[in-house]
This record gives sequence, structure tokens and C-alpha cells, in this order.
Amino acid sequence: MSTPDLTKDTEVDGPSSKASFWQRGLPYIVVLALAVAGVAFTNISTQPLTGYWEFMALVTGILCVVTEWKSAEDRQARLKLIQTQALHWVAILVTMNIVLLSGVRVMLPAPATSLVLLTLLALGTFLAGVNLPSLPICFLGLAMALVVPAIAWLKQSALFLVLAAIFLIGLGVVFWPRRLNDRGPS
Repeated sequence: MSTPDLTKDTEVDGPSSKASFWQRGLPYIVVLALAVAGVAFTNISTQPLTGYWEFMALVTGILCVVTEWKSAEDRQARLKLIQTQALHWVAILVTMNIVLLSGVRVMLPAPATSLVLLTLLALGTFLAGVNLPSLPICFLGLAMALVVPAIAWLKQSALFLVLAAIFLIGLGVVFWPRRLNDRGPS
């Protein structure tokens, strides 16, 4: 009799555990998507988004504090968490602003500037994850860092990717009607 109860409990825990996993991971996915969107927008508009990267650093710093808030046992630990993360992200913001100084920015085109700022954001995120210690924040920093060469590769390979897509669409157009005609008379 206890076996059906265990099965019922397992079925209830299964979907809620999956939902909980996605709810926990959603903030990290959103931050990563915003970072990729910032680089994509900069590549399209060829204008550096100075304020956007500062906003992303603040959002990432808030994410670090919010996700680690529960692990801080008391008020003093939470205050220390806020202080260390604030100092950490202020240092990242100062470094970003050094890159954005007019003398330095002149040497870099806008798309390169956005990749440099994303690299600094990725480094700051990874180091925050090491400092906290938080494996999801470390992985977010690594994912941001991996986006940098991926975007550079996509930009250099854009013509190849467009030609490959046209080729695949052409194959689909050529062979799709034959498959439908082969199935039709049967």
C-alpha cells in the first residue's frame, strides 16, 4: 500500500523539481541573453552602448547578491555580502569606464569595444562566483566569456552561414515536393 503513495509523491516532486530548476536558472539565462543582445545590437548599430554595459554590471552585481542572500545566515553576513559585492562591481565599473575613455575608445571600433566590455563583465562575473563561492555564477561568467569568441566567429563566418542556409533551403525545396508526391499516390 505504501508503494502507490511513493509513486504519487515521486510524480508530484518530478514536475515541481523541473519547474524549480528552471525558475532558479532563469535569472542567469536572462542576464546571459541581455549580454548577447547588447553585443548583437552594438554590431548592428556600430555605436558603443556605454550605459548599457554599466547597467549590465549593476544587474549582474544585484543577481550575485540576490542569489546568495539565503546562504548568508545573519545580518552581519548579509551586510558583508553587500559590501564585498559592491566593491567588486565598482571595480569592474571603473575598469569599464577606463576602456570607455575617449583616448582608449578611439583605438577600438564599436563592435570591438562591446566585446572588450563583455569580456570584462564575464571576468567580473566569474570572479564574483569564485569569491562567493557560487557555481552557477561561475558558469554564467564562463558562458559570457565563451560568447565573445563565438560572436567573433559568427561575424567572420556570416557569409559562409548565409550560403549554407541558402543551400539547405534549396535542398529542402528540391526534395520536399518529391517526398509529398511519393506519399500521395499510396
